Amino acid sequence: MKLPAHKTKIVCTIGPASRHPEVLKDLILNGMNVARLNFSHADLAEHTENILRIRAAAESLNLPVAIMIDLPGPKIRIGKLQNQPLTLKKGEYVTLTTRNIPGSQIFIPVKYKQLPQSVSTGSSIYLNDGFIQLKVRNILKSDIYCEIIVGGQLLSNKGLNLPDANLSIDAITKRDFEFIDFGLKNGINIFAVSFVSSATDIIKIKKFAKKKGKKVYVIAKIERNEAVRNIDEITNAADAIMVARGDLGVQVPIEQVPMIQKNLIRKANIKGIPVITATQMLESMTQNLRPTRAEATDVANAIIDGTDAVMLSEETAIGKFPIQTVRMMASIAANTESKFADVLKFDMERYFENLPEFRKAPVEDILSMSVFEATQVSDIKLIAAVSAENMPRKISRFKPHCWIAAFHPDEKTREFFSFSAGVYPLAFKNNLKNPQKKIIDTLKKIGLSKKNEKLVLTFADSLQILAV
Repeated sequence: MKLPAHKTKIVCTIGPASRHPEVLKDLILNGMNVARLNFSHADLAEHTENILRIRAAAESLNLPVAIMIDLPGPKIRIGKLQNQPLTLKKGEYVTLTTRNIPGSQIFIPVKYKQLPQSVSTGSSIYLNDGFIQLKVRNILKSDIYCEIIVGGQLLSNKGLNLPDANLSIDAITKRDFEFIDFGLKNGINIFAVSFVSSATDIIKIKKFAKKKGKKVYVIAKIERNEAVRNIDEITNAADAIMVARGDLGVQVPIEQVPMIQKNLIRKANIKGIPVITATQMLESMTQNLRPTRAEATDVANAIIDGTDAVMLSEETAIGKFPIQTVRMMASIAANTESKFADVLKFDMERYFENLPEFRKAPVEDILSMSVFEATQVSDIKLIAAVSAENMPRKISRFKPHCWIAAFHPDEKTREFFSFSAGVYPLAFKNNLKNPQKKIIDTLKKIGLSKKNEKLVLTFADSLQILAV
């Protein structure tokens, strides 16, 4: 077995451009670790088929791939456009309507009946992650007459943001619970929650799944001002977070997004949970074979800051070059990781050492730091973490130079390891008479460990440094 050249995980959105079985195989071979199903688009029949295709592709290649359902939440979206893309030009006018009509150059349907009551004359409306800006000029019974301040191209079902409005909408909708139920019935237990505002939103989903006898991993998408303010309680409740920069960049002043991103990544690293950086990372590759220099730098900076995973949205869902985009993402990640020692990074180890409360830290926190320290002072080629669900992720936050082979008996736990940088999941049976020998034999058999190489072997409450 040959491990990838990059440790940063890659999340790919599956859509018309990538759902073909052969394309899925190529995505996996070129670096996809997580397949994202965006439930804001497509129907359940198509999602069912996608799930079967992703699993078949991963099984045929014998490579681990997690499937994540991204719940739509209460996001306001436009309806279906008759001809797309629709081009909106600065200085012209367009009418947003809550009537159920096909979209045109004159009328754009909006799937939110309370829209006329939620805006006022002079307020701003943003479309397509804020790239298109409208100004409300007149409000009728079901129509909002708007001037186009910043134009652009628009596709069906794109999001609509009302930063000036105070919307009291629950983050988890009735449809979300229906989609969660669908996911559980199809063996999926990883859900990304849109527009999280507090830990309560995470707890609702976990309780819903628990009543059905299921354990789920919940990823909190940080895209509201309230979520930024409540990030500490959210990271206590969530299993991972996503820096969802599209809506976040509309909900908060866009110039604040870079530092918010850095702070969110640091918070997740300290907590020891995976963090995904998302939205427009290589967007120009939707239409072009190469990214811009700024996009390549964006990916590299997120990795340097400590992100576990980087996400592709339209690039793989509807883009012209999904395979080349994943390959480029993997190449940027590999090159960036190889230069870690040459750039300034947040010193996670020193942070913990200076915390007074770290003296009372759980064993896994102390052990994870000890494992990392061992890789710094000794020529360690591999870390093997055995049977502990949290240990591989706790070690991963330090971003060691070597891979972490995560042995665990539970398939769903192994699947969630696909979100943590540098963690490779491997099956393991509990209650073995000599687990150490079995692990070493397995690592040798699959080619992850060679004779006379050093590795760190860690269980839930102990670690050993071995020369195999």
